[in-house]
Amino acid sequence: MSRLRVLTRERQLWRSGRRYVAGVDEAGRGPLAGPVVAAAVIFPTDVRISGIKDSKKLTRTRREELFLEICDRARSVGVGIVEPLLIDALNIREATLLAMKKAILRLTTQPDYVLVDGNYFRDGIIPYETIVRGDSNCFSIAAASIIAKVVRDRLMEELHPHYPTYGFNQHKGYGTEQHIRAIEMFGLCQIHRRSFHVKRLNR
Repeated sequence: MSRLRVLTRERQLWRSGRRYVAGVDEAGRGPLAGPVVAAAVIFPTDVRISGIKDSKKLTRTRREELFLEICDRARSVGVGIVEPLLIDALNIREATLLAMKKAILRLTTQPDYVLVDGNYFRDGIIPYETIVRGDSNCFSIAAASIIAKVVRDRLMEELHPHYPTYGFNQHKGYGTEQHIRAIEMFGLCQIHRRSFHVKRLNR
């Protein structure tokens, strides 16, 4: 993925006078357990980082390396977390929106424009645009996807010792066969999303 191509939208905005452009993405919409995590990243106009792309297309080792590089070279990084109880109360769509807004609010530099992965966002204050497949086509959004993924994976690994029978350190809360079998054996734990349908396995 060419760095020049993925910076195209940011460059257009910088040239138009938008100095602080934030990319926003989330991790954890689909799992059966754990929080949804969003990240917002603002880069300086002279940013140079090789290998930025959709976090799902990177190895864990490379994500961790890029996580450190992004944190070091970004002007500001914000993270927003919404826990399972609130996901159940709101629904995952609204919980994801809340996590994104929290991430933006935690930026130390106020953005004057926001690029958001997907096709759904609401904000009455900061101008924004949504970009479908933004994590594959937009540098700042891809960087945010890496931050969100690494933060969420670390949280699930920290939770694993509290609920060791579920294997959260391996599947990170996603609906793998291992995870569903554990739910069938032990039921739901405190960090499961009770509003999510768990497909039973055929034995």
